Amino acid sequence: MTTDPPSRLAAALRRRSWLLTAWPWRALAYLVTTVPIAGVLGVGLLVIGGPLLPAVNALRRQGRPPSIALMLFLITGSVILVALAPILSFAVAAVERWRVRLVDNRPLPSSPWPGLAARYRSAATWREVAYLFWLGGFVPVAYWVFLLLVLLDLGMISSPWLAGDANEPVVIWQPIDSTGEAVPYAIVGVLLIPVLWYGVGLLAAVQAAVARWSLANPVDTAALREVTRSRTRLVGAYEAERRRIERDLHDGAQPRLTSLTLQLGLARLDVPEDSPAARPLAVAHDQARGLMVMLRQLVHGIRPQSLTDLGLAGAVRELADAATIPVAVRADLHDELPEIVETTAYFVVSEALGNVARHARATRADVRLTRAGGDLVVEVTDDGHGGADPARGTGLTGLADRVAAVGGRLLLSSPAGGPTVVRVELPCRR
Repeated sequence: MTTDPPSRLAAALRRRSWLLTAWPWRALAYLVTTVPIAGVLGVGLLVIGGPLLPAVNALRRQGRPPSIALMLFLITGSVILVALAPILSFAVAAVERWRVRLVDNRPLPSSPWPGLAARYRSAATWREVAYLFWLGGFVPVAYWVFLLLVLLDLGMISSPWLAGDANEPVVIWQPIDSTGEAVPYAIVGVLLIPVLWYGVGLLAAVQAAVARWSLANPVDTAALREVTRSRTRLVGAYEAERRRIERDLHDGAQPRLTSLTLQLGLARLDVPEDSPAARPLAVAHDQARGLMVMLRQLVHGIRPQSLTDLGLAGAVRELADAATIPVAVRADLHDELPEIVETTAYFVVSEALGNVARHARATRADVRLTRAGGDLVVEVTDDGHGGADPARGTGLTGLADRVAAVGGRLLLSSPAGGPTVVRVELPCRR
C-alpha cells in the first residue's frame, strides 16, 4: 500500500527518508522560533529566582536565614509570579498552540478566556503554568547543551583550516598542531551532521509532545469510555434489529409474496386473453414479481446470504466473480470474526469495487483480507486514474461512517494517475 505522509514530526522521524523531506527544516524552524519565547521567560525566571541562590548559599554555609530584605524580595516576587503566571500562561499557550503546527499537523484547539476567577480554579490553567516554567527553565538549558554540540561539530569540521592558519594549536579534545592531525576530526565532524539533524528532530519532537500534553484541553476519560461503550451497544442493537428484520422478511413476507405471485400466475392461465380481467391480472402478476425481486434485494442488503453460507472470504470471492473487471482476492483469515465485522468488511469491499467499476476506469483490482494483531485489515487496490475524493460523493463518506461505527478507520490513497488504495482497519475484539 502507498503510505500516507506523516502528520507529525514523531512519525516522520521513524521514516528512512527523514533527511530528504521538509520535516528537518520544520523542526529547525520550531526550535528557532522557540528561542525568543524561552529566552524572555528564562530571563524572567532568573530575575525572580536568581536571589534564591545567595539565600540558599547563606543558609548552607552560615546556618542562618538570609537577610530580611532578601526574604521580603523573595516573598514578594513569588506572590507576583503566582498571581501573574495564570494570566501570562494564557497568552503563551495560545501562541504555542499555533506554533506547534510547525511539527504536528493535528489541531490543538484553544479554549476561550473563562474569566479571571475561573482561570485560577481550572486544572488546565495550572498545566499551562507548569508548561510556562518548563519552557523558561528546562528548554534554555537543553538548547544551550545542543548549541555547544553544534559548535563543537563546527569546530571539528573547520579544524584543518584553523590549524593551518593559527600560530597556536587548535584545541578540541587535545591540542592539534597541524592540518594532517585535524583531518580525521573534520571527517568525523562531517559524519556527525546527519546525527545532529536527527538531534534537531528529536529535540523538537520532545518539546512538541510536552506542549501537546500540557496544552490539550482536558478530556473526561470516564465519559469517553462510556460514550465508546454506548456506541458499541447501539451498533450491536442496530445489527440485531437488522437481523430480526431479515428473518421476518425472509421467513414471513417472502414466502407469502411467492405464494401470491404463483396464484396470480395460475389465475392468468385460467383467464382468457380477451377477457376484461386479463390485462389487470397481468399487471398485478408483473408487479408481484417485481416486488419479489425488490424484497430479495432488500433481504440481501441486510446481510447477504453468501456471507452466512460461505464466510467472509467466500462472499468476497463471489463479489469478485461478479465484478466487471478482473479482481484478485487474497484472504489470510484463520480465526472466526465477529458478525458485525464480517458484515462491515463485506460492504466495504462491495462499495469499493462498485466505485472502481463506476469511476476508476481501471483494468484490474486486488482485494486483500488479513489479520494484523487484533484487527481485520481490508485493502482494495485498483490501477485506475486515481483522484478519488470523498467530497465528490463517491460513497466513501458513507463507507467511512459505517467503518467508524464499529470503531474502525478508513485510509485512502488516491494520487492523480493512480493507483487508488482503500484500506480499512476493523477491530475484532469481542
